[in-house]
Amino acid sequence: NAAGIVTLHDETLHDKDAYNGSYERARKTIQSYLDKYPSIDVVLDIHRDAITYDDGTKVSPTIEIDGKKAAQIMIATGCNSGNVTDHDNWIENFRFAIRLQKSCEEKYGKFSRPLYFVSKKYNHDLTPGSLLIEMGSEANTLEQVKYSAELLSNALIPVLEGLQAD
Repeated sequence: NAAGIVTLHDETLHDKDAYNGSYERARKTIQSYLDKYPSIDVVLDIHRDAITYDDGTKVSPTIEIDGKKAAQIMIATGCNSGNVTDHDNWIENFRFAIRLQKSCEEKYGKFSRPLYFVSKKYNHDLTPGSLLIEMGSEANTLEQVKYSAELLSNALIPVLEGLQAD
């Protein structure tokens, strides 16, 4: 908002009771906002990843940026492939993901893990500006994730400004 980009932040925990069905529950929430505010162009699903080795060890991907530890992020986007055939926005979302990945790399080097491009929708079919962003993992500290959110916003602002100009 301080950058002049109007935002709406929903904090509903769609996986509070069960992970299964969380995307369907999130879809209803997103759709209700799109119905109420049809000018919404970008929807970001931001949460922590779950990364566990076979031996049960939890992984906390970090990187040091400006002397502070940040949780590495991962941008995920889906496409039409295999069983997914009704994701009409996938090309626009993929372009958005690439722009954001590039902005992150230009500003902070290896702040973002490799782009995760997969045959899924993650509700990204609802807008041509939808991404899933994993903020570290459940093993990262809240301080690391909050710092990553700050870094992500700095990388996201010019990308969103570019989308507004398009």
